[in-house]
Amino acid sequence: MELLLEQLQFPSDANIILGQSHFIKTLEDLYEVMVNSVPGAKFGIAFSEASGPCLIRKDGTDNDLIECAVENLLRLKAGHCFLIVMRGAFPINVLNSVKDCREVTHVFCATANPVQVVLAASEQGRGILGVIDGSSPKGIELDTDITQRKKFLRDIGYKR
Repeated sequence: MELLLEQLQFPSDANIILGQSHFIKTLEDLYEVMVNSVPGAKFGIAFSEASGPCLIRKDGTDNDLIECAVENLLRLKAGHCFLIVMRGAFPINVLNSVKDCREVTHVFCATANPVQVVLAASEQGRGILGVIDGSSPKGIELDTDITQRKKFLRDIGYKR
């Protein structure tokens, strides 16, 4: 077995959700989650099959984001995983619905941070072990940081 590290590549103004699922119907169901959760959101979804023709399936509302999701899964080469790349929506808007999708077995991350994917490779194929989401902590928040955090949440409409 070999351990590998792959950097996901996505636009700086986008958010992603990387997860694992188990059935070809994942693509259609995640498409419905996205359009029903945030009408008008731009997104692309790619899903890697792990049996049969082992294709990367794709869908979405924005061709560039669809292509971005596909390119990332081509680099990962891991079966039964999916990637949603979105604009005009935050993962918090869709994450519970994504996790409630019957085919989804695990969500590795939901973020706009740089992401490195930790993979295991064997003769059979590749699998995702986990992710490195963003950077390591640099300290503990001070009172001024708490004030800024609370202001940010109000500014983007998540708190009153």
